[in-house]
Amino acid sequence: MTQAHPPHANTATAAIRDSISIGLGYFTVSLALGVYADQVGMDTLLSGFMSAFTLSSSGEFAGLNTLETNGTYLQLAIGVILVNLRYVLMAISLGQRLGPEVKIRHRILMAWGITDEIYALGMARRQVGFLDYVASMVLPILGWTSGTIVGSLVGASLPPLLTSAAGVLLYAMFVAIVIPTTHGSRPMLAVVLGAAALSVVLSYLPGLDAGWRTIIVTIVVSAIAATFAPCPDPEPDLPTDPGSIKEIHA
Repeated sequence: MTQAHPPHANTATAAIRDSISIGLGYFTVSLALGVYADQVGMDTLLSGFMSAFTLSSSGEFAGLNTLETNGTYLQLAIGVILVNLRYVLMAISLGQRLGPEVKIRHRILMAWGITDEIYALGMARRQVGFLDYVASMVLPILGWTSGTIVGSLVGASLPPLLTSAAGVLLYAMFVAIVIPTTHGSRPMLAVVLGAAALSVVLSYLPGLDAGWRTIIVTIVVSAIAATFAPCPDPEPDLPTDPGSIKEIHA
């Protein structure tokens, strides 16, 4: 006789299975982040804690870049907040999909694991539950944290020439993310070129370090793009059944 499993156990198992590829991808990318963390002088254990509690490649990269350029804590805070603002919107939309049985303490734990990929995995389900969302967080968090630690350990043993070469991987990763989005999108291409041009211009201003330059470019370019090239509102899904359409217009 087979023993029946509760529905939430089945959904949690499916969530873990679906997150395997995300965990492997996170491990690969975070290797370069760990090498970069070692380059800027961050301890291996500290870099592991950073990845475990931040879970943001762009946020951690911005933070490490600020540390490398001897930026201030204010620059560090503003830079990380700016690149992670999208998670606020994700958290709001995720909260609207949760039922009343999901308590505040559960929501706090779920907020820890809001990343682009984990969020997309959770929102793809018809109903977002606490157990299945937390289950989908396990492997990505382990992959991201362990990859950073391994990268830091490897970076400490690599010769300086290879370490410098490995540091380019993070820049290559962001280029690989940005370039495909510019194909067929003139506004996106204008944003990329405008950000690059403004960054070059600001680099010639005396007394303006790299940390503030990044913050200014982010705010100015995104504000201009949002004003002159806003994203179009998605069209509502209309029923294809003629009878349903008549009922709507009645």
